[in-house]
Amino acid sequence: MKMKKVLLIYNPNAGNGLFKANLDKIIEMFQKKNTLVVPVRTDRPAVMCEMFHMAEVEGFSKVIAAGGDGTINIVVNNMLSCGTNLPIAVFPSGTANDFAYYFDIPHDIEGMVKIATEENYTYVDLGCVNGKYFINVAAMGFLVDVSQKTHPNIKNTLGVMSYYLKGVSEVPKLEPITMKIESDEYSGIEKIYFMLVMNGRSAGGFKRVAPEARMDDGLLDVLLFREMPLTELPGLLINFMQGNHSENKNVIFFRTNKLHLETDMEIGTDVDGEKGCEFPLDITCVPKKLCVNTLRKDMEGSSW
Repeated sequence: MKMKKVLLIYNPNAGNGLFKANLDKIIEMFQKKNTLVVPVRTDRPAVMCEMFHMAEVEGFSKVIAAGGDGTINIVVNNMLSCGTNLPIAVFPSGTANDFAYYFDIPHDIEGMVKIATEENYTYVDLGCVNGKYFINVAAMGFLVDVSQKTHPNIKNTLGVMSYYLKGVSEVPKLEPITMKIESDEYSGIEKIYFMLVMNGRSAGGFKRVAPEARMDDGLLDVLLFREMPLTELPGLLINFMQGNHSENKNVIFFRTNKLHLETDMEIGTDVDGEKGCEFPLDITCVPKKLCVNTLRKDMEGSSW
């Protein structure tokens, strides 16, 4: 019987290193399913692109991305820039695994391998900011500063809790950002603390950031958190945890397939947990751009 072949791209530094420690076991599990695994580290982009070309020419069936959302972002951007058109499976092993959470991908090795060795797929949208794709979220402002100031070792040790702890320590330093927003659905100049452009539903481990978002609707969910008295911030955070913050008076929410953002201030941007582009930003939704290995066929059309 002819063996299937898959390309496994993994981040050896993601999360707590559990995936790397179990790599041999994972390869063995695939071999028992008559599937050859070719592992490649994410720290060599040139090698990765060469492997993508090889995978398509030599009939590999899919690409597996093992790591957090940042790792998946790297894999997707490199794969698409190399012109490789293969399905992607996800092994969530990072600090925040929001993309995997959206599809109910399990975190145990047996569950991940089971999905990756089956043939259930769905096509999903991608966001694009200044020519760079994002799978889950583009962010700017206070939350980005929190993420980028959190040391990688602390992220790996404490996971999502590290963001909460860092966020609390940074609240007294909050300063508003003057942002110009242009889209068909909403345009204006606002003073904001931070902003999220969501393709998925969760971000940084917060499960209900955009609870009604879908990755197959051709739209991005946009949330702007306005400048407010710090006394109103606890109420917003409670709303945020409960997933009903879009109804808060300090939040602007709309859906769009295209928007333009400008600011004269120096602020950080982030795509899927990694450093993003500089302003101005042109953000679009690219419909059905990525084929994802999922728990069952046509997940987006189901009632899950």
